[in-house]
Amino acid sequence: MSSSTDGDASQSFDETGDPIAADDDADPRNEPTGPRDGPSGREVVVPFRLYKAVTVFSTLAAVVTYFVGFTLIDAATLQISFVRTTIVYLLDNAGILPPEDVLVALLAITGVGFILLGTAVYVLGTRFRGQGMGKSQDDSSET
Repeated sequence: MSSSTDGDASQSFDETGDPIAADDDADPRNEPTGPRDGPSGREVVVPFRLYKAVTVFSTLAAVVTYFVGFTLIDAATLQISFVRTTIVYLLDNAGILPPEDVLVALLAITGVGFILLGTAVYVLGTRFRGQGMGKSQDDSSET
C-alpha cells in the first residue's frame, strides 16, 4: 500500500490531502530533474529515492571522516593515545618510523585533511533536492 508521503507513489496529493491528477503541473513527479540555480546557489533536482540515498550516504561519509580526522588530531597531540601507539608500532615494525616532530605534523595534517574532506562531502550532499521538495524562490511560476 502506497503512502502519500512517498515521493515514488503512483498518486500525488496536495497540501490539503486532495489527489493531484498525473498530468497536472503541480504534480511533483512532473518536475524535471537536473541542475538548477536556486536561491542558495546551484542545486540538482533528482528523483526522491535517489535524494534519500544521497542524503544518507553523504551524511554518513561526513560523520565517519570527521571522526577519523579528530581521532588523528587527538593522536597527534597525545603521547599515550591508543591510535598513536598503534601507528608507531606499525611504522616501527615496517622500519619507517619518522622522527617524533615529523610524526606529529603528519598526523595533524592528515587529521585536518580528513575534516576538510568530510566538510566537502557534506556540502556537496546538500546541493541535491528531491522532486517536489519546493521550487526555488526565483521560479516565476509561483507568482
